[in-house]
Amino acid sequence: MMTAFLNSMLLASAVLAAGTASAQGVTITHDEGRATVPRDPKRIVVMDEESLGWIAALGLSDRIVGLGSVYLTPSDVSGTTIKPNVLKSGYFGRAKLGNPAYVGDWQKPNLEVVTALKPDLIVRLTWDGNQNYDNLSKIAPTVGYKEGGTGFWQKGLRDLARVFGRQVQAEQVIKAVSDTNRANGRKLTEAGVFRTYPKVIVVAPFAGGQNWVYTDTRLIPDLKALGFKDGYSASKTTLGVGAQISDEALLGLDRKTLVVLFPPGGKYNGVEAFQKTAIGQRLAAQSVVYVPEDFSAYTGPLVSVRNSNDLTRVILGKMK
Repeated sequence: MMTAFLNSMLLASAVLAAGTASAQGVTITHDEGRATVPRDPKRIVVMDEESLGWIAALGLSDRIVGLGSVYLTPSDVSGTTIKPNVLKSGYFGRAKLGNPAYVGDWQKPNLEVVTALKPDLIVRLTWDGNQNYDNLSKIAPTVGYKEGGTGFWQKGLRDLARVFGRQVQAEQVIKAVSDTNRANGRKLTEAGVFRTYPKVIVVAPFAGGQNWVYTDTRLIPDLKALGFKDGYSASKTTLGVGAQISDEALLGLDRKTLVVLFPPGGKYNGVEAFQKTAIGQRLAAQSVVYVPEDFSAYTGPLVSVRNSNDLTRVILGKMK
């Protein structure tokens, strides 16, 4: 009886921590505050690829009426209409989108378009200093999650699952990612990868010459889940995501550290230029390039399985 009592208390504490539910809606405590969201929203605006991934993983892509993206260029859209071929490409294609309107990006969201869409839920990636939360919240209940937060995408997925009554599906998605990582970790162990490269570093070469290292999110959690250890620690990070890395630090990496070159998307991709530099050539023997698919989120349930499988394939190819 005491065990049952303790279990009920733990369950009650978990519910209070996550938020409260009522006939009027579900109150979510997120990284920008609290929002009461109507149950099972039918019209959703996602302000970025990360939040798109959570909604898509819950099988709700057909409810997305507005999409924000930093990747879309003037050639990809016509007014607020995203061209059909774009919606069928890469990450967008895997998300199985319908025909959402383009609502700008995190820097310049088109609040007029968002308002006209009459959403009943807005979801976004956020960070300290991000703007427009108050403006978006005046349009519809808005939830935001910090990329550098612990269990970032898992928390966002679980919170949204409560809103839609899809908690079982959310746990299945999270388990599928874990199972995939365990299976691929065994493949890497059997191939002796961790004897050669026990450590790893993720370097993002940006066009223009700046190089960043991701220390807490953006691919590095997937590599750690496979079995690698950190090959670099930054004394200070930006937005809890990563830090600029100096040429000296790159040259100081030991030979037991696998360097995963993870280029940013679109016009920001500087990996080819990096590989031609003296540093890129110096690290070539211990480097692999992992290219995200077009319009891809950096993190989340849709990308983690792809990361696990494709990184394993690329690394095993390096060992041959």
